[in-house]
Amino acid sequence: MKPDKKTLTKSPYQNLLNKISQRYIEGQTHAVLSVNESIIITNWNIGKYIVEYEQGGKQKAQYGAKLLENLSKDLILRHGRGFSRSNLNYMRLFYLLFPICETLSHKLSWSHYCELVK
Repeated sequence: MKPDKKTLTKSPYQNLLNKISQRYIEGQTHAVLSVNESIIITNWNIGKYIVEYEQGGKQKAQYGAKLLENLSKDLILRHGRGFSRSNLNYMRLFYLLFPICETLSHKLSWSHYCELVK
């Protein structure tokens, strides 16, 4: 006699399968949230470094608009994508608009913050 579907779904094996699947999904979610938080903090710090270097903490640069272009080229050579001039500018604006890192919502992604600073 073949067991019916109700018997199979409540079997110890199914319980094990469900527990493992649930834990795996929770782990994936936690990993994504951790990576997102790290990206936000990293980009905020990059913006801070640019503001401190280029602008001496002021709203406008005192000299050389070429800094972002040069940084973009050199960082792309070192690390690959993610360092376009416009993305570096978003990082700079991100820091200027949110100067206190602790106030950032880590529920938002970097893309959300880019839209907010536009």
